[in-house]
Amino acid sequence: MAAASDHEAQQITDAVLRNLTGTGDARLGEILQSLVRHLHAFAREVRLTEAEWMAGIEFLTAVGQACTDTRQEFILLSDTHGLSSLVDVLTQDAPAGATQSTVLGPFYVPGSPARANGESMAVHDPAAPAVIRGRVLALDGTALAGATIDVWQTDSSGFYAVQQPGAQPEDNLRGVYTTDTDGRYELLTVRPVEYAVPTDGPVGDLLRAEGRHAWRAAHIHAIVSCPGYRRVVTHLFDGDRGYLDSDAVFGVKPSLVRTFTPTTAADGSAMFTLEHDFVLVPDHL
Repeated sequence: MAAASDHEAQQITDAVLRNLTGTGDARLGEILQSLVRHLHAFAREVRLTEAEWMAGIEFLTAVGQACTDTRQEFILLSDTHGLSSLVDVLTQDAPAGATQSTVLGPFYVPGSPARANGESMAVHDPAAPAVIRGRVLALDGTALAGATIDVWQTDSSGFYAVQQPGAQPEDNLRGVYTTDTDGRYELLTVRPVEYAVPTDGPVGDLLRAEGRHAWRAAHIHAIVSCPGYRRVVTHLFDGDRGYLDSDAVFGVKPSLVRTFTPTTAADGSAMFTLEHDFVLVPDHL
């Protein structure tokens, strides 16, 4: 009986694959056929029951329902199960010396305000300030004037502005900085903190069922762009904070871990500094 059942299961897979051979877009056809083969193989391997199939449908429905204009639960699901980091590794082939990429995350919001070099993006945060300065360079060391650094992070309580409308100004700890004629930039912010990814939705339920923590290593997001060069989506991780070895979204790369150095401001107050250069790859490489 088992052999007959396996034969019937394979017939279903084969029938679906035959129906996909007419897909007009060759790349779409390749992806869909591979998806069907692997998805059907998974169901056969675990002997998926009808109740488990329905539980999966209900879970994915809940993930979709949790998505809003400022929260992407599907990206969170992808992030927390390593798919986002895997796609990043598969698609980003930057040569040695270039800034490495990592995951975008579920809370990127386009349209951050343009900020002058040296301007603070900490509109509302009592934490000690942190100055991050450096240059945007090409692989050969050429300074890139007019490059943009789109930066965002949580506040010192561990929440992005889009997570707390009304509690934080919508442009808090977000900004787009532009390099000067020498390729230099300088931004004023606060030192990043560890924070938990949202656990109040279906992805949080799944993390608890898996017995996993939801904490991300402390970081600042950056998207660095310049005409004629590949855009890079990256992070600056704080090397003196926790979860670097167990980041919930598997996004830490050693080359992105940096030290925020304690210093003293001109008025005697505490602050931190970080010197960091971003290195971009030409479009033609």
